Amino acid sequence: MSKKEKLKIIPLGGLGEVGKNMTAYEYGGDILIVDAGIMFPENDMLGVDYIIPDFEYLLDKANRVRGLVITHGHEDHIGAVRHVLEQIPVPVFATPLTLGLIEVKLARNGYTDKADLRRIQANEKIQIGKFTVETFHVSHSIPDAVGLAITTGAGLIIHMSDFKLDHTPVDGWPTDYARLAEFSQRGVDLLLSDSTNSERPGWTPSERIIGPAFDQVMAAAPGRVIVATFASLISRIQQVSDAAVKNRRKLAFAGTSMVENAKIARKLGYLIVPDETLVSIEQALHMPDEKVVIMCTGSQGEPSSIIGRLSTGSNRQFDVKRGDTVVLSSHPIPGNEEAVSRAINRLLRQGANVIYDSIAPIHVSGHASQEEQKLLINLVKPKHFLPIHGELRQLKRHAWLAEQVGIPTENIVVVENGQIVELGGGKLTLGDRIPGDYVFVHGESIGDIDHDVMKEREQLARNGIVVIDLSIDKIKGRLLHEPEVITRGFLSPEDAERLIPEMRKRVMKVVNSGGLDSEKDIASAVKSYLYDQTKRKPMVFVTMSRA
Repeated sequence: MSKKEKLKIIPLGGLGEVGKNMTAYEYGGDILIVDAGIMFPENDMLGVDYIIPDFEYLLDKANRVRGLVITHGHEDHIGAVRHVLEQIPVPVFATPLTLGLIEVKLARNGYTDKADLRRIQANEKIQIGKFTVETFHVSHSIPDAVGLAITTGAGLIIHMSDFKLDHTPVDGWPTDYARLAEFSQRGVDLLLSDSTNSERPGWTPSERIIGPAFDQVMAAAPGRVIVATFASLISRIQQVSDAAVKNRRKLAFAGTSMVENAKIARKLGYLIVPDETLVSIEQALHMPDEKVVIMCTGSQGEPSSIIGRLSTGSNRQFDVKRGDTVVLSSHPIPGNEEAVSRAINRLLRQGANVIYDSIAPIHVSGHASQEEQKLLINLVKPKHFLPIHGELRQLKRHAWLAEQVGIPTENIVVVENGQIVELGGGKLTLGDRIPGDYVFVHGESIGDIDHDVMKEREQLARNGIVVIDLSIDKIKGRLLHEPEVITRGFLSPEDAERLIPEMRKRVMKVVNSGGLDSEKDIASAVKSYLYDQTKRKPMVFVTMSRA
C-alpha cells in the first residue's frame, strides 16, 4: 500500500453533541468502526425513545467494513451496536466487561447467536484488515475501558475516547501512562480526544471521593436508601455496595437493565458484592427500611425509568414513602436538566429526602477536565489534533487548549458529524461532507421519524388539534348534517361551548358557497377564526365523506 494514500476519518456521531459516539476509519479499501452509541432525546423530541448515528455512508460499503471496536460499555458507545450489526454484520471486538454488557443488550433482542463477538484485552495488538489496533487501558467511570492506537500507512492515530487521569480509581487501574509515552516516542500523527469537560478548569476529582459521601448518606438515612444511576456505571454500583456492607444494609437491584448488568459484572469479577449482602427486590421490600439499599435507573429523570415512575406514583413493584432517601448519582445530561428537576420536586412532595450532586458529593464526572486534557496532549505530543465527543462549543474550547500547549493552529481541525477529515502526506485536511443527522428510534420504528414529524409533534403539544368532520350529499353537494367538531389539547370546556357553534357556522358558510373543491379553504377559515378569538394556532384537519 502506498504511503501516500490518505486515511479518512469519518465522524458519524458524537461531534457536535453529547452522545451517540461513532467514528469510522477508511484506508486502503478497508473500513474500521469505533463505537456505536445512542443519545438520549431532548425535551422537544416527543415520543422518541433514543437516537442513533446516521451510518448510511457505510451501507453500500458494508463488504469493506472489517470490524467494530468498542472502547467501553456505556450506552453512548454500545447502545446502537444491534442496529449496526443488523445492516453491517461484522466482528465486534471489546474487552470482557464491555463484551458482556453488549451480549446482555443483544440477548434482549434475540440477536446474540447471530453476532460475531470477539474478546480482547487491554495491551493487546490485533490486525483488523489493514488496521493494526493496539488497545491500552484508560480510567473512566466504568471498568475495562480502553483507548486505541491505530496504525496504517498514513501514520499512527490515538483514539482516546472517554477518559480521566484518575490516580486512585475505584478499580485500582489508572490510565496507562507508560503506553501513551511509548506511542509518543514512536511519533503520533493524530490525537482524537474526549472534549466533554473542556470547559471545566482544573482536574476532575477522583472517584474515590464518592465513597465517604455514600457512607454518610446511609449512616444518616432513617429509612430506605434508593440510589439511581446509569445501569452501566459499574464503578458506582461497586461504591454503593461497599457503603451498604459498611453500614450493614442489604443491597437490591431494581429494573431489568440494572439487574442484568450487575449480574454479568459480578460473573466476570468486575463487581464484588458479598452474597450475604445481595437480596432480591422482593426480599428487600419485606425487610426493615433502615436495613435496605435499592439501586435502580432514572438519574436523568426519564419518565419510563424507575425513578421517573416513582416520582409520578406509577411504579408497579414499590412506591416512594416518607422517610426514604433518594440519591441521584449523576449529573444531568445537557437537555435533561428540566426532567431531572421535575423528578426531584415530585419526590420531595411525596416526603422523600432527595440528594443530588449540587448538594452532596455523590457524583463525579468520568471525563477529563482541562488540566488532564492538556497533560494528555503534552504526554502524547501529537502532530495533529482532532477534538471529539462534545458539543461544538466544547470542541472549540478543546482546540483552544491544544493551541495553549503548543499544537500549531494549522494542525488542529474542529468538525461536526458528517465532515470527513483526511490524514496523508503529513497533513490533516477536510474531505467530503456526508449526512450526519439524527436517526430517531421509536419502538420498532427506526429512521421513519424525521425533523418535520418532530415539528408537527411539537406543534400538537403546544397548540392542540381541531378536527372538522363533514358528511356531504354527493349529488347535491350539500351537507347532510351539521359539521362535527372535535378538539384535543386546545379548548377548555367553557371555550368549546362558546367557540364550536361559531366554527360550525363558518364551515357551513364555506361549504354552501361552493368551497368543497378545497379542504384548505375550510381549514383556513377555521384557523383564521380561532386565531382571532384565541391568538393560538392549533393544527386543523378536515375530513369529508360523501353519501
